[in-house]
Amino acid sequence: MYSHGSESLIKQAREIQESELQKFHSRLVKLLQGKELGHEAVDSLQRLHLILSATKYTRTLPPELQKRLQSLLSSPAEQFQVLSSAVLRETLPLSGQEANYNQENFTQLNSHAAALLLSQAGSRADVSSLCAHLLRSLDSRQSEGPANSLTHTLPILNSVLTHSPECLTADHVTLLSKKLVDWLRYASITQGGGAPSGGFFTGPRSRQPVPTAELDGTVSGDFFTVLCVGQSFTEDQWMNVYSFSMLRHWLLTYHSVSNGNNAADTDDRSEVDGSVVSMVSATSSSSRLLPPKERLREKAFQYCQRLIEQSDRKAHKRTDTDLQKACLVEAVCILDCVCGEDASLVFRTFPCIKALFGRLSSDLSFARVLLPIAQFYLNHGEMAAVDCESVWTLVFGRFPAELFNDPFLAHEFLRFLRLNLESLQLRVPQYSHSFPNLLKFLAWDSPAVVDDFVDLLPSLVTAGTAVELLHTLLDLPCLSATLVLQVRSTCLPISEPGGRGLLSLDAFRNQSFRGLFLFLLRGEAGSGDTIDRLSTLHELLAETADWQRVVQCAQTVPMLLHIFFDTVIAVADEKLLAHLVQAMLERSSLLLNIPKYNKEIHRVFSCHLLRMCKLHPSLVVGQSHELLEFAGATAKVYSKEEVYTHVVWVLGEYLSASCDSRCSVRLITSCFETLEAVLFEITSSAPPPGADCPVPRVVTSLMSALAKLASRSHDLIPRVSLFLSKLRTVTRGGPVAWCSDEEDLVAIVTRGEELWSLLKAPGVAQSVLTPPPPVTTPQWHRDSNVAMPLRLRALTNLTHSQ
Repeated sequence: MYSHGSESLIKQAREIQESELQKFHSRLVKLLQGKELGHEAVDSLQRLHLILSATKYTRTLPPELQKRLQSLLSSPAEQFQVLSSAVLRETLPLSGQEANYNQENFTQLNSHAAALLLSQAGSRADVSSLCAHLLRSLDSRQSEGPANSLTHTLPILNSVLTHSPECLTADHVTLLSKKLVDWLRYASITQGGGAPSGGFFTGPRSRQPVPTAELDGTVSGDFFTVLCVGQSFTEDQWMNVYSFSMLRHWLLTYHSVSNGNNAADTDDRSEVDGSVVSMVSATSSSSRLLPPKERLREKAFQYCQRLIEQSDRKAHKRTDTDLQKACLVEAVCILDCVCGEDASLVFRTFPCIKALFGRLSSDLSFARVLLPIAQFYLNHGEMAAVDCESVWTLVFGRFPAELFNDPFLAHEFLRFLRLNLESLQLRVPQYSHSFPNLLKFLAWDSPAVVDDFVDLLPSLVTAGTAVELLHTLLDLPCLSATLVLQVRSTCLPISEPGGRGLLSLDAFRNQSFRGLFLFLLRGEAGSGDTIDRLSTLHELLAETADWQRVVQCAQTVPMLLHIFFDTVIAVADEKLLAHLVQAMLERSSLLLNIPKYNKEIHRVFSCHLLRMCKLHPSLVVGQSHELLEFAGATAKVYSKEEVYTHVVWVLGEYLSASCDSRCSVRLITSCFETLEAVLFEITSSAPPPGADCPVPRVVTSLMSALAKLASRSHDLIPRVSLFLSKLRTVTRGGPVAWCSDEEDLVAIVTRGEELWSLLKAPGVAQSVLTPPPPVTTPQWHRDSNVAMPLRLRALTNLTHSQ
């Protein structure tokens, strides 16, 4: 929303009169004719931009003003470049001036002018024409234009490649590939401008070319790269840097160009005019016979090999060390690209990558470099037949365990997992068993990475990990609190004199509780489903329930549980589902006491308990002991009404011989007596101290379940009828202690009378309360044995005109 002042300015800009606007244009033209432009010019250009952008209609500026603004695109002050480009993007170009403008400004092209040209391109042909002009400018000599004319070309082409790769033709690809080879491999190795030798007679003749240096200060003995340093750089050295910055994007995207006639691969100056021969990766002279794309791959390979060698040098500055890491990341990614295009390079590249991994693997400060190395192993390790065990041990072991609080690594690591999900599931056995470690990223910074885990979680659910993964998700807030304690324990002293310590931090440092926390911090699955002393752990972490990081983590768990159950129901057999039912019943009472957390988890459990029992009704008979034990605890009526209601419902709905032949009259009677005792207890006494009255839905669910069970065993009908008749008699005497709301009480009594009336006719009661499948899922319109299809056809013939 705009502030009141901003809305007022926008309103004024929209309501400006045409006469006033023309006067403003005239004043601005006179202002821009001055030799020096100051704050008044800046304010006027900002106002003009507001006027143009405040309306949905595209305006046309006077020709004189348009030309003045175009001239500002080459202003030495970038502020005027930005403003003029922004203003011109809101206007229509002058009629017949588009092509002239493009041609006239190519020698003065910068990023802001390029943004204007691309925004005003009317068609793919215009963009393709722009690319052709840009590529022709690459062949121009330095004397033909300003010294910085080429430095903007590659960023502009990179933008075109990003948004419209189809605008480049095969001829464009050939030309640009040749130029990239020149700039990458054969840039000058001497510093730009030379260095003065000192003394009174210093002049151009006495200046000797000074070679570029490595980051450790030694003289550069090989070809120029982005890791070479000097006092100043030549234009081809700058083009070397720009070429490296766009090389990976180019290798990944140039396959999307339009099909056309390939330009003849002639006049390859890059192989003739090269001033230096690589000492570390020289190739045979046959490389000059390769087509441009293959030659570019070869030179990219050499360039990246050189960067990896340079990264082993000790840099003098901290910023140079960071630059080395960034270049290593890019170099490994480029090597991955070229090996993907040319499999023969895999065997030449792997020794270098393997040596690099061995050098960096012990230093986790290079973690963001090791991820591209892991990507290389994943893509090409099988072809090269190399052992990748140490790579995955590092990636899935130490990375999450020690770097879970690094937000940049978390983003890149989870992106690596999402992009390679299928390959990791097929080729990396450690992946699905590493979820205790992977979930540390989620436990530490849930809002930032929850979207990643929405995509990743289904891949972690297998028959062998499902039960442990369920417990781990439920304990995610505990893991979040434990990670906070782990970080604090390394930062805070063991004892703080005069300060109030955290009980949970003391417990984390206490050896007697160490095993509980170590289980939460485990790196792999398989050491057990859950913690024996889980209630003790929750007591130790009670004070962490209001920590912001823990609360945010708890808010993501219900959504992840929905994803978990959606996945596991599709892949699990009945035996596994039985284990999950037991786990849900057990864990409904063992959750960290976070406000609203328990209720949300109970709601998820209830939803998916119904789904599992509907898909596999025999689960109710198979798990009848656990379900009856849960339903027979009266205390759960007051503390876990959501889960309790649904447990009672599935017992009444699916405890039937029609669902499972193992269901006996004895089992039905046992269930009936258990639920009857609970219903009698909650309707004959007030709730326990501190507890609310039972939810009406619990009472009605119990009554309905008893009626359903009685309809299947008619000997039980008199007992239900007696209770329902007493319920009606008791409520006539006025308010009751177990229901404080009169409307709720009326609803309960009404439901009881309906059930009582049904049970008077046992045959009808069974049909209504437990209808057979053909009734619940009717398909009469498909059944040829009934008259419904004939009637439908007759009605169709009557309603349709002949």
